[in-house]
Amino acid sequence: MTAVPARDEFDRVVDVLIVGSGAGGMTAALTAAAAGLDALVIEKSARFGGSTALSGGGIWVPGAPAQRRAGYSPDPDAVVEYLRQITDGLVSDARLQQYVESAPRMLAFLEGLSPWLEFVWKPGYADYYPELTGGSELGSTINVPPIDLRHLGDDEDKLLQPLALAPKGIWLGPKELRSFYQIRQSWTGKAVLVKLIARMVRARVLGERIAAIGQSLAARLRLAMRDGGVPLWLNTPMTELLTAADGSVIGALVERDGKPQRIGSRRGVVLASGGFDHDMAWRKEHQPVVDRDWSFGNPAATGDGIRAGQQVGAAADLLDEAWWFPAIQWPDGRMQFMLNERMMPAQFIVNGEGRRFINEAAPYMDFGHAMIEGQKTGVTHIPCWLITDHRSFNRYVVGGHLPIPKIPGAPVPTGRKVPKAWLDSGVVRAGSTWEELAAKIDVPAQQLRATAERFNELARRGHDDDFLRGDSVYDNYYGDPTLPNPNLYPLGAPPFYAFRVVLGDLGTSGGLRTDEFARVLRRDDTVVPGLYAVGNTSAPVMGRSYAGAGATIGPAMTFGFVAANHLIAQQANLDATQTLNSPRR
Repeated sequence: MTAVPARDEFDRVVDVLIVGSGAGGMTAALTAAAAGLDALVIEKSARFGGSTALSGGGIWVPGAPAQRRAGYSPDPDAVVEYLRQITDGLVSDARLQQYVESAPRMLAFLEGLSPWLEFVWKPGYADYYPELTGGSELGSTINVPPIDLRHLGDDEDKLLQPLALAPKGIWLGPKELRSFYQIRQSWTGKAVLVKLIARMVRARVLGERIAAIGQSLAARLRLAMRDGGVPLWLNTPMTELLTAADGSVIGALVERDGKPQRIGSRRGVVLASGGFDHDMAWRKEHQPVVDRDWSFGNPAATGDGIRAGQQVGAAADLLDEAWWFPAIQWPDGRMQFMLNERMMPAQFIVNGEGRRFINEAAPYMDFGHAMIEGQKTGVTHIPCWLITDHRSFNRYVVGGHLPIPKIPGAPVPTGRKVPKAWLDSGVVRAGSTWEELAAKIDVPAQQLRATAERFNELARRGHDDDFLRGDSVYDNYYGDPTLPNPNLYPLGAPPFYAFRVVLGDLGTSGGLRTDEFARVLRRDDTVVPGLYAVGNTSAPVMGRSYAGAGATIGPAMTFGFVAANHLIAQQANLDATQTLNSPRR
């Protein structure tokens, strides 16, 4: 442990030091700065935005101002009950109550703070368990509108970019993705395709650089920070927390320009540096089933904040968890979410025995848990295989392939054939019979045929008696609305295709134990004074579950807001105490 410097030996002293520049960290900084506190955000990497910038940008906030403007106000008590059910006793009532009460206040605060911070509601994208008490079929996913990144000026090149960049001008608004997936089923889907073409032309003519989803959210928060005069230091990793003799956190040792610097913090340090997504040794220790780096999380997320907290006595919870997301990994290493494909009607997913093992359309956390638990039985579930037919491939968006006529030079695969590169890589395998396909994916041929026949029988009846696929409104969202059951249709004539599905994740979700004010706790539940943790650096308020789209960013931003407000309240209490104790004239 580094010797703790005297206050006058710090290289810089601020009121609040925030470690990490994702949505949680930037929200904490904006909240503190708005109250007049001197806030500093440091970022380990050369780019800001963290996993937020790589995400879908959803923010799960029941009771958000955007919902109320639309005339929808979920009952807060019912939402708390919903969270109690899905977290199954793993999260304190105090934290759940705090989240439900503070999340709408957080968005209202941001909307009033800066014109950059606009929020819109995406009605119809149901919570992930809408059938539970307090769950919503309309959903509580909040998004930001797209933005032209030219507004960032010199900061544009400092925004963390997704690994797979869309061609210039290609972006989808939060309400367009569902329609786009129905490109063959609806005129609305075809209209979105026309919009995309128009956007590409416009970008080339006008030089627009429009970004949506997580890129837009990170950019807007950065613009608000810049307008508010909140400094952001890039290439500044934290190496250690600094503590006083009583164990309270009073700052951090960081590296800047290759030199160590001591940053003092008068009010506290907020750790918002993400999880340990890409520290494979640590993941293997806590998550033995993970033996490859299949994470979509920020490449710089290697657990620095969690370790630093543990070194000053903090406890950690749920380090065996991640925000699991079944995915395809292409030969170049690029990861691709498998979301809408699992809701398609004419498909099913099998394990190494050639059997279905879950409702394929289930929320991605549940699907990931099913893969993990299945793998523990000795039957291969990682990878598993999504099975579909040629008709379905040419009717639905699968693996990014658009079911439209072949367009030479198109930025995404098109045409009626599965791309040869997909087949050559082994990521996709084809067979003209069930026996041939079974041999290619190494599952028992007789069982694969039996699974297909059983699935087709259920699909013809219109109800999945085995796994209830299609019973939940959530299942239906990316299904085919032209069918009686949007998630069921028999597989038809060959060739049949098998897509390799691996266990991806949006990042690890376990982290430092915190209370309802985001204060970091020791094993005996006493507070580590001066230390706060939010986002994936903290143990999740969602427990081992996921309430709805945006249930990572929503809590990160909310508890960033809560942490800053707690610091502000502490300052107010301190000022009041000093006033009371000062001698009267």
